[in-house]
Amino acid sequence: MAIKTTDLCDEHAEGLRVMAPLFGNYGGRHGFAGLIETVKTFEDNSRVREVLETPGEGRVLVVDGAGSLRCALMGDMLAARARDNGWSGLLIYGCVRDAADLADLDIGIKALNTHPCRSHKGGEGEVGVVVTFAGVTVSPGEWLCADRDGIVVAQEPLA
Repeated sequence: MAIKTTDLCDEHAEGLRVMAPLFGNYGGRHGFAGLIETVKTFEDNSRVREVLETPGEGRVLVVDGAGSLRCALMGDMLAARARDNGWSGLLIYGCVRDAADLADLDIGIKALNTHPCRSHKGGEGEVGVVVTFAGVTVSPGEWLCADRDGIVVAQEPLA
């Protein structure tokens, strides 16, 4: 049975941080959970690509793209690579592109919106850092659960 954010909120409200409802579903998998890895970047997806090329082992990549709506930090080819490398899902505080193709991939993807332009590739960004957006601070090694109802973060897996 899938983990539901609503059930987690009912049973563990004091141990959860709930993100503001800013994100849309773009991947073919609407519910996903896993340990968190982070990337912090601005309009450059170089570090996102580097991380997604490593074994995901069921983890979730949380990308703080500073909420930029001027370009996409991920498209269908990078999402397919993430799926193939065993990532459970991605949460992007920014945009994605190739939305119709993303919907056909068996991976969870939440983002602010879509944008047709790709990001820069300048090698900028940080991996494994604490990030804050949507009212929640997220650290690598914490646990994230997302579904159609929302996104919750906890210090350790709850299911």
